[in-house]
Amino acid sequence: MEPFTHALASLAIARVFRQRLPRFGSALLVTAGVAPDLDYVSYFAGPSAFLELHRSVLHSIAGAAVLSCALAALFLFVGTKFSAPKNPRKQLPPPTFLIAFALCAVGILAHDLLDLCSGEGIQWFWPFRMHWSHWNLAESFDPWALLILVAGLLIPQLFRLVSEEVGARKKDGIGAAVFTLLLLAAYFGARAYFHGRAVDLLLSAEFHGREPLSAGAFPSSTDPLTWRGLVSTDNTLEEIEVSLAPGADFNPDRSLTHYKPPDSPPLDTAEKSQIAQRFLRYAEFPLASVFRREDGYRIELRDLRFAAGDQSAANLIARIELDANLQIVRQQLRYASSASN
Repeated sequence: MEPFTHALASLAIARVFRQRLPRFGSALLVTAGVAPDLDYVSYFAGPSAFLELHRSVLHSIAGAAVLSCALAALFLFVGTKFSAPKNPRKQLPPPTFLIAFALCAVGILAHDLLDLCSGEGIQWFWPFRMHWSHWNLAESFDPWALLILVAGLLIPQLFRLVSEEVGARKKDGIGAAVFTLLLLAAYFGARAYFHGRAVDLLLSAEFHGREPLSAGAFPSSTDPLTWRGLVSTDNTLEEIEVSLAPGADFNPDRSLTHYKPPDSPPLDTAEKSQIAQRFLRYAEFPLASVFRREDGYRIELRDLRFAAGDQSAANLIARIELDANLQIVRQQLRYASSASN
């Protein structure tokens, strides 16, 4: 998810516990809720560093623990530089290190859960296990999730201002924040339900007479009823739009067929390369292309879960070049947006 959704989700959590939070408690939660995305700076170090570090270093359990310690220590240091308010009614107890650490951990956990909902996923067990976890429920920017959070946080504030103008008793907004988080959870729960239905529909069909071996459904729009389906068969990858709207027609023979290349020594050599192995751990529906050249071969691996024309940084391509003797002369990862260069 993008930073605004993360920040607003952490702010909603802070509203729920506002009466029990120590000084800087809300700031701790919101800062921790967006801090894991600092590993995005690896983008500027190139595709290889981006694949290694993005959604892993600060999104993993180990990285979250280190990041929580660092943020807790930072806020405790900042707290010593600012005196408490002189008004006794507004005084809040300073956080202990353990409380500050726990608040940071909650913010990072909320961040990771939202990122799990997207198709990019996270490496939760980095650096001990290079495994990508993702639920494929929503795009990285989901306007409905953002709308739920904005409305749930701003509308109660507007009512509060109106109530204060007419002299009504102030409300703390906790109930509205709880309702907002429950509504957000229900929204992703609904998307999970429709995602499961889309996958079941794909697995129950035959595509041009081919039996599906595995299937995946990916959000292709803001409509929870519309999914981009991918099916792997013995020798093809089938791509088709799946609509779960009432009365929608699903014809598997309308799928776009991507043929898997036949097994060959160049492909086998390329897939054993270091870059290819890293890419294949990342990709959900990898598709290889083998190009014969005068001086050897070029093999490209891409992940079909990213639609054609996807310009996001997460859309990577592995390129391996072999000489005529099938020796690797070059291997690299590239951003799909610049792969033609």
